[in-house]
Amino acid sequence: MSALYRVFSEGFRVFFVAAGVFGAGAGLLWTLSLAAGGAGLDALEMAPSQWHAHEMIFGYGAAAIGGFFLTAVPNWTGAKGARIGFIAGVFGLWLIGRIALWPLGVVPPVTAMVADLVFVPVLAWKILSQLLKRPKPQNMILLSMLVALWVSNLLVHLEWTGLTDDTARQGINGGLLTLVGLIGVLGGRVTPAFTRNAMKRVEVPEADWPKTPDILNKASIVTSLVLPWAAMSGSYVLLACVALVAGAAQLLRLSGWKSLWTTSQPILWSLHISMGFLALGLILWGLSGFGIGQELAAIHVLGIGCVGGMTLAVMSRAALGHTGRALIAPKPVVWAYGAMAAAALMRWVGQSALIAVYDFTLMLAGGLWVAAMVLFLIAIFPMSVAPRVDRKGA
Repeated sequence: MSALYRVFSEGFRVFFVAAGVFGAGAGLLWTLSLAAGGAGLDALEMAPSQWHAHEMIFGYGAAAIGGFFLTAVPNWTGAKGARIGFIAGVFGLWLIGRIALWPLGVVPPVTAMVADLVFVPVLAWKILSQLLKRPKPQNMILLSMLVALWVSNLLVHLEWTGLTDDTARQGINGGLLTLVGLIGVLGGRVTPAFTRNAMKRVEVPEADWPKTPDILNKASIVTSLVLPWAAMSGSYVLLACVALVAGAAQLLRLSGWKSLWTTSQPILWSLHISMGFLALGLILWGLSGFGIGQELAAIHVLGIGCVGGMTLAVMSRAALGHTGRALIAPKPVVWAYGAMAAAALMRWVGQSALIAVYDFTLMLAGGLWVAAMVLFLIAIFPMSVAPRVDRKGA
């Protein structure tokens, strides 16, 4: 089997590599453009900051969740994984959307909208067909998040094409909080579960395992599902209230997950740190709705620390596991985890502190994001093009 054929044989291979390449490229372009006073993005039909936010969410984020769903759902349901033809085709749809929106100014807005809105429905159709093999409510609700992601993207494009006056901000916020909501639901499952499994392997007493009261799990799931729709409603008070409740619920359940125990295992603490940024970012966003702090600071805590951190954590873990390798993060990936967390902290500090340090922290955060993506690719790309490793006991 050739390397090119192999990379389309499983969803995580092509989409995780694509997420890393696109995350690095788009992040570098944005950082260099900021350093050059906006040069390089002059041909855009929309505000450069909106393009940046859109592509991080609907470009990078969509690639990460596409690879995740195409890999995880067959494991949940026992359904047959997507065939090579489908994976190549749906990847092509994602790529066409990115090309249509790349800042060259040659694709008309309506054409770009159509090109960019096809990927998620096709992905959702495949995921639905697999989930129906063994339908469970806790998995079927995830389809509502794909609907929210598509509607959010539509709202952005409607303003960009001139069909509405002021929906891009609602769409961008809705898209980001869709990714955040998915992390709230799925991260809330896997973080304590993976930690518990690691504890069992070294015979930690059951009394010391992560625990979450059922009411906190329900509150976290419900608010995670509501978040994107609250953002798209246009009511900043409603969004602030939902974000505060969601952030508090996430923080309370994280307090019972034994995070300090994971400090020697990067493959685990990366999950815990990302969930910590999730709770922090939501609380900051909620407070900003009542005039305390800045919304933009909260957005970057969530976008970099939560979404960036959790996607790296999950993509690296899935790539290791599904290629037969031990669940031990390679050194470049460990550095990537650290760089992403540092980028989130730098962006938060810069947005919240004096103007004198803003430009420095902005450039540093951008550089750290790009470094994290490159380090991730250094480790993950060879796995994605190589055959599965057959380990005894894997």
